[in-house]
Amino acid sequence: MTELLSNFLGGHWQTGRGAGTPLIDPVLGNELVRVDATGLDLKAGFAFAREQGGAALRALTYRERAGMLAAAVKVLQASRDTYYEIATANSGTVKNDSAVDIDGGIFTLGTYAKLGESLGDRHFLLDGEAARLGKDPLFQSQHVLVPTRGVALFINAFNFPGWGLWEKAAPALLSGVPVIVKPATATAWLTQRMVKDVVDAGIFPPGALSVVCGSSAGLMDELQPFDVVSFTGSAETAALIRSHPAVAQRFVRVNIEADSVNSAVLLPDAVPGSEAFDLLAKEVVREMTVKSGQKCTAIRRIFVTEASYGAAAQAISARLAKTTVGNPRNESVRMGALVNRAQLVSVRAGLDHLKQQAETLHDGATHALVDADPALACCVGPTLLGTRHPQGSDGADRVHDTEVFGPVATLLVYRDTAHALALVRRGQGSLVASLYGSDPQTLAATALQLADSHGRVHVISPDVAQLHTGHGNVMPQSLHGGPGRAGGGEELGGLRALGFYHRRSAVQASTAVLAGLSGPAQ
Repeated sequence: MTELLSNFLGGHWQTGRGAGTPLIDPVLGNELVRVDATGLDLKAGFAFAREQGGAALRALTYRERAGMLAAAVKVLQASRDTYYEIATANSGTVKNDSAVDIDGGIFTLGTYAKLGESLGDRHFLLDGEAARLGKDPLFQSQHVLVPTRGVALFINAFNFPGWGLWEKAAPALLSGVPVIVKPATATAWLTQRMVKDVVDAGIFPPGALSVVCGSSAGLMDELQPFDVVSFTGSAETAALIRSHPAVAQRFVRVNIEADSVNSAVLLPDAVPGSEAFDLLAKEVVREMTVKSGQKCTAIRRIFVTEASYGAAAQAISARLAKTTVGNPRNESVRMGALVNRAQLVSVRAGLDHLKQQAETLHDGATHALVDADPALACCVGPTLLGTRHPQGSDGADRVHDTEVFGPVATLLVYRDTAHALALVRRGQGSLVASLYGSDPQTLAATALQLADSHGRVHVISPDVAQLHTGHGNVMPQSLHGGPGRAGGGEELGGLRALGFYHRRSAVQASTAVLAGLSGPAQ
């Protein structure tokens, strides 16, 4: 029997009592390891994290906690080769795609280490300036942010087992809030190994960082009013979390990142042959193929004018045709596998669903797999669909409503900019939209038009062709989240991320008392 991975809870490593769920190599089909959380004392584990881990973290300053994040970065960097091996085996990703997850997570952790250093030797944050409450300035109100005295539960998605851990854990730990992470079962190995390496290095106080692999059953039941929960995954599971008594009755603070039908818009001035046009084609193909399209920020809908439709279809399809698909261990392969057989079935079903309202411009089935058995490998070639006329874009409700979580995107036609924006908004709120054009004023005005329905608007013009960070790359300095169907959550955004893990309170007192707020807040 393969290795049963341990859980770290209550300050010690422990295995579940069941046989465990096998994690499978999505290319070779062999069993790698098993995970199980059966029989864990969740109540005691949450209490230990909340009381021991939380108290120890809060006793430290932001600068001291930042130092721990920096130490964790060094530990993780020393084991990057091992993480890449795990990602190849468990997630089926090529090296460049694994880097997005592994190095991206370490980079985010390092960013928060630097941000925390800037906060200095404090135990709380001032929120704005003091405001007088009457004519006499002697009595004023000062808002403060103090770490919540609870635990942060992370229920994460399968597509980013490394980055998904650290982009949430970094601001939580910097805030002084202990973390319990429940990674998605299918790819839990990388999360577990990263946590293990950091825990075994003895960087954080006991109870500050815990990991539970396997079923999430019972985790939400242990949440108390001052705890927080952050979830990344499907809208269906998000709805269950929002309706759970911990949230609906005990009012646990919740952050949700759910479905997102993200868009890319080619503005009318970016005609075929222009640099902005070429930038769109390049970015669309990158977003379709990185991590086999298994990114919550990937481009799902591409909007162009009717005059540009044919050229855009040809340019994108030509680039897609060069994408080699198969075993990520083969250096000639540029796109690996979907994470498991269930996702392969889901993507194929989603494609069939969309094809009822769109034509196939580039068929992923034309990609022969490299060094992989089609009967075993969970690989699928990139597919570009399209609707040739504006009325087709209006009528293709499935394209606007359905996110196929794989290397699939649809090219859609708009009549004018107002029509394009209306079509984009049919996604009902997304994580990111990208704009392509050359005129700064038009790009700025259009970005503001999309800002209300997107967590991030990524504007690509020729002057930043070599500088922009990518439509789908989530940078720790920028907000990650989105309104509406995207979940209504907010993560990252630099120091803004700390707000989720702090409680805001107004201290109403004399100016002399308020001046004393510079002392420790334990």
